[in-house]
Amino acid sequence: MSALITRRSLLLSAGAAAGAGLIGLSPKRALAQDGPRQGGVFRLAIADFDTGDTLDPQLNETRFMMNLHYSLRNNLIEVGPGGVLQPELATEWGSNADSTVWTFKLRDGVTFHNGKTMTADDVVWSVNLHRGPDTVSEAKSLMAAITEVQASAPDEVTITLAAPNAGFASLMSMTNLLIVPAENTDFAAGIGTGGYTLESFEPGVSARVVRNPNYWKEGRAHFDAVEFKAIRDVNARMTALQTGQIDAMNYVDATTANLLKAMPNVQLIQTQGKMHYGFSMRVADGPFSDPDVRRAMKMAIDREDIVAKILSGFGSVANDQPISTAYPDHNPNLPQTVYDPEQARALFKKAGVEGAKIPLHVADTPFTGAVDAAQLYREHAAAAGIELDVVREPDDGYWSNVWGKKPFFATKWSGRVNEDAMLSLAYSRESIGSWNETGWDNEAFNTTLLAARGEKDEAKRRELYWECQRLIHDDCGLVAPVWADFLDATAANVRHGDLASDWELDGARAAERWWFAA
Repeated sequence: MSALITRRSLLLSAGAAAGAGLIGLSPKRALAQDGPRQGGVFRLAIADFDTGDTLDPQLNETRFMMNLHYSLRNNLIEVGPGGVLQPELATEWGSNADSTVWTFKLRDGVTFHNGKTMTADDVVWSVNLHRGPDTVSEAKSLMAAITEVQASAPDEVTITLAAPNAGFASLMSMTNLLIVPAENTDFAAGIGTGGYTLESFEPGVSARVVRNPNYWKEGRAHFDAVEFKAIRDVNARMTALQTGQIDAMNYVDATTANLLKAMPNVQLIQTQGKMHYGFSMRVADGPFSDPDVRRAMKMAIDREDIVAKILSGFGSVANDQPISTAYPDHNPNLPQTVYDPEQARALFKKAGVEGAKIPLHVADTPFTGAVDAAQLYREHAAAAGIELDVVREPDDGYWSNVWGKKPFFATKWSGRVNEDAMLSLAYSRESIGSWNETGWDNEAFNTTLLAARGEKDEAKRRELYWECQRLIHDDCGLVAPVWADFLDATAANVRHGDLASDWELDGARAAERWWFAA
């Protein structure tokens, strides 16, 4: 392996590597005014959960499970503050000259909760969980590029790809790519290498973990125990925080965030990231197969009104594509879609669907205020002569029964580790039938994305990702009106260091990274 990888190539959104070579960093201890201390029971309320939640890493989909998994298990690579990739179970990694063969050096002396020493065989088996026709993993389409995973040494794993991917290593930080013991399919036991061990778990209700006294990671997992509580209603979560029944919560309601911020015993945590709220059209269903209808729906929403009334200013106007300014290769040159009822009306007339009633399926599960946002959208669209029928769906089961299945539905994406992961999961041909929620299949997009994935020249890769964003903006079934800030809240005695911005609650790792003040 040759040249060293540059600092920029460590950035989460640029991928783990921009060229050949090995990189390595030591995990840094979180810093704050009063440093980390051990002790206490951390009670965390999480809004996004499902009664079908499972500890199978292939199905790590809800925020509840992400937080629970990260208390129990580790990745090869961790996403730190600022999107910087940090070694976790891998100490260094690198590729051959054309980015088709990737090598990961593994940390020595790490043991699973059951006492087994972690080896390369465990990593091989864990990666292979997300490959093949039978996997149900979110990462299936991304892992399809792998042709071979092998233990090239007891402390080394080599992954061979079918085509170049300069940012492949960053995928090893994805929430599904957790390392578990080889050949052990008793996922319900929660066995991992993480800072806590599982004491109890009732899907859709609660979970409790206790500190792992043999945790290999210095300066982490400060609490004696962590209790995860599934609480859907935002008012119930806020009341629990104010009355001392919990210590932290996610999904603060933006409309009441300023009131909560003013309370002396509560801390509001606002983190800018990659999250967009939106409404998605299945491009093969009904009127949405017509590009003019899709364009009309994008022009029939008043984005500034959504930012003001749904986000209360805790966000900004988005532009019908998923790559925000938090990614290095955000396209700043796209024309901003603006609210234009007359043009939307004309496009509906051109498509021959003037006067059609359009069902919009929503619940507050994808994002707090989704139902209110849909009703506001209905008012905006009415000015264009477009009748939206807001259909309120049950919260439980929304992701399995509504999202990606109904012709028009509320959605939310918190972004992914880099541009390729986000674009591949949500818009590529390989993800149709799984995470490509609109079923969009655009030949120009797929060709451009493949080219970007293998391009090692940063300037050329950026141009290709810009073109991918343009194609989504112009043709896809995504109506993305706003970028939304992450809003979490804690009790006044909760402390943390610099925050990660890939998910809420410090990248879903609050249980491991946070602590109580003395």
